[in-house]
Amino acid sequence: MAAIARPPGLPHRSDSGAHCMSASDKHTTHFGYQEVAVEEKASRVAHVFDSVAARYDVMNDLMSMGIHRLWKRLTIERSGVRPGHSVLDIAGGTGDLTAKFSRMVGPRGRVILADINESMLRVGRNKLLDHGIGGNVEYVQANAECLPFPDNSFDCITIAFGLRNVTDKDAALRSMTRTLKPGGRLLVLEFSKPANPLFSRAYDEYSFRLLPKIGELVANDADSYRYLAESIRMHPDQDALKAMMEDAGLERVEYTNLTGGIVALHRGIKL
Repeated sequence: MAAIARPPGLPHRSDSGAHCMSASDKHTTHFGYQEVAVEEKASRVAHVFDSVAARYDVMNDLMSMGIHRLWKRLTIERSGVRPGHSVLDIAGGTGDLTAKFSRMVGPRGRVILADINESMLRVGRNKLLDHGIGGNVEYVQANAECLPFPDNSFDCITIAFGLRNVTDKDAALRSMTRTLKPGGRLLVLEFSKPANPLFSRAYDEYSFRLLPKIGELVANDADSYRYLAESIRMHPDQDALKAMMEDAGLERVEYTNLTGGIVALHRGIKL
């Protein structure tokens, strides 16, 4: 699987250093509730994010009533990032975490905003440049399963609301662990499973009835937001993801439920 493609006009690293970590022999995987060929999922996910990229920030605020900013703030606080650090923001989309990290690492540090989707990467780059952020930020179009960076490169890696869209999540977690420095932290912010059954049913009603309607009204795309709701339900729950991170080689893995478990923040350390 190709690890990196470089969209015209986007800064990128000249050394790919790609290490393909996937060892899956599966022929099919899930795309929402559909079963599709493994090689087909990435293009389907790309189509979803091509469709929603221009309205992504607006929809995030509407879908979460702005609470996604608090979830991301906690991710920043738990990152342990300091001046001079090297940070990789995978599936970084429109650059919310990258913007914060850029200020935290300062001129001696660096932040790489990575996303497999060219449309999202362009939106993120333009947004950051419009806000005067750019001197210590690089942009790389890359597949999380096959990160094009040398071993032991980063003090911190984050992936916010992106892991559930990855075809081979185990391969992606191994790839992230490989590129962390010893002592480095991986933080996974992702939709998860609400703990309260009544809350869970209310959340289902919102996700499958209201969310596609909001997507249709605001982004003229109900289907993409229906897929996003389905992809959340197909994602591993809190304990399953914790075990996957441990299997990838991370230690001291822990998670914090946010907003009743709608979202969970997992953190692991490479020792």
